[in-house]
Amino acid sequence: MERTVFGILEAPEIATPTQHSQPPPEAESLVTKASPEPVPGHNLGRGVITGRSGSPAFRDPLLPPMPRPGGPPPLEGGSRRRESGGGTASGRTYLEDLKGSSRLQRQGCYKHFKAKSWNPEVLLVRRTRRLHWEAGPVIVVHGLFDSSYSFRHLLEYINETHPGTVVTVLDLFDGRESLRPLWEQVQGFREAVVPIMEKAPRGVHLICYSQGGLVCRALLSVMEEHNVDSFISLSSPQMGQYGDTDYLKWLFPTSMRSNLYRICYSPWGQEFSICNYWHDPHHDDLYLNASSFLALINGERDHPNATVWRKNFLRVGRLVLIGGPDDGVITPWQSSFFGFYDANETVLEMEEQPVYLRDSFGLKTLLARGAIARCRMAGIAHTAWHSNRTLYETCIEPWLS
Repeated sequence: MERTVFGILEAPEIATPTQHSQPPPEAESLVTKASPEPVPGHNLGRGVITGRSGSPAFRDPLLPPMPRPGGPPPLEGGSRRRESGGGTASGRTYLEDLKGSSRLQRQGCYKHFKAKSWNPEVLLVRRTRRLHWEAGPVIVVHGLFDSSYSFRHLLEYINETHPGTVVTVLDLFDGRESLRPLWEQVQGFREAVVPIMEKAPRGVHLICYSQGGLVCRALLSVMEEHNVDSFISLSSPQMGQYGDTDYLKWLFPTSMRSNLYRICYSPWGQEFSICNYWHDPHHDDLYLNASSFLALINGERDHPNATVWRKNFLRVGRLVLIGGPDDGVITPWQSSFFGFYDANETVLEMEEQPVYLRDSFGLKTLLARGAIARCRMAGIAHTAWHSNRTLYETCIEPWLS
C-alpha cells in the first residue's frame, strides 16, 4: 500500500515588469515564459510545497531538516527517503530535502517522492475517515515578507479536522520578493494554481493572508475558468492600506502616511507591492489615476476588462472575510471587510462604499445571494491570524467542509 506526496521546490525567476497605467498586457493571458533551467544562485524556497495535509513535505525547504521525535538524526547529502519503525504510528513517512543539494539545483522544477507506509492498518483507517472528513483541496497564499513555514500551525489544524485533505502552500514571492509588483505576483501565482484547479472538479478553497488576499482577489478576477468554492480572506486590506506601520517605516524610513502618496503614486512607487494598494483618502484623484492595481480590481477606474473581471469574480462560491480591531497592521482594520476611510478619516462600512453601491466588481451581488460571510474576532494581532486555533475553528474550518 503506497502513498504519494509531491514537493515542488523551485520556480524560475520572473522579470520585473515596467510600470503600467492600465493592466499590463500579460494580465490577459498571464502566461509566464519560464526557462526550464534554474537561475544560478536562485532562492530554493520559491515554488510550491504540496501534499496530503500533515505530510512532512510541508517543511519549508529553506529550513534544516527536523529530526522525528524518537527517530535517528537527519541524513546527510541530497534528497533522501527514510522509513522509520519507531516514533508514532501515524502512517506517515519522513521526507527531507536539504538546502543546497546539487541534485535539487540541477533538477530545478518538480521532485516526486513515493514512499511506502510502514503501518498499512493505520493508513487504511485514515483512508476510511477521509470518506467523511476530507475537504476539497486547499490552497494557501502568504502575505508580505512571509513564507510557507509561517503556516505550519494552520496545516496542523487542517490535518486534525480534515485528515487526508490535499493542502498546497504556495511559496512563491516569499520574503523580500513579496515586495515585487502585485501584477507580477498574480502572474506567477496563477501559473501555480491552474494545475491544482484542473485536478479538482468539485472546486478548491483559497486561504489568502494579508497582502495575499489581494493577490487572490485579482486571481479570481482574471481567471475565466476558476473553480473556487470558498475564498477566505484572512486579515487582508481589501479596500487598501493607510497607516504608519513597521513595514512602512522599514521600507520608507523618511516618509509618513501623510506624505507617502508622493512616492506611492509615482511610476517608481508602483513598482513596490505595498504601493499597489496604498489608498490615501486625502488624495483620491491621485489614487484613482496612479494606482495600477487596487483601483483596477475594485472597478474604480474604467478599463476594457472591467465587465469580464466582474463576471469572473462572481464565479466564487462564497467570500469569507476575517479581521478584527486588534490587528495592529491593517489600517483601518475595517479594510478587511471592505470598509475604509472617507476624506475625514471616518470609516464607512462596506455597504456605504461606492464600489459596493455601484456593484463595480460584484460585492453587492454576492451579498444579495448570501455568499458573503464576515467573521470579526478581537484580541488577535496581525501575525497571529494563521496560528490561532480558536480563530481557525470559528472562522475557517466551517467553510472547508
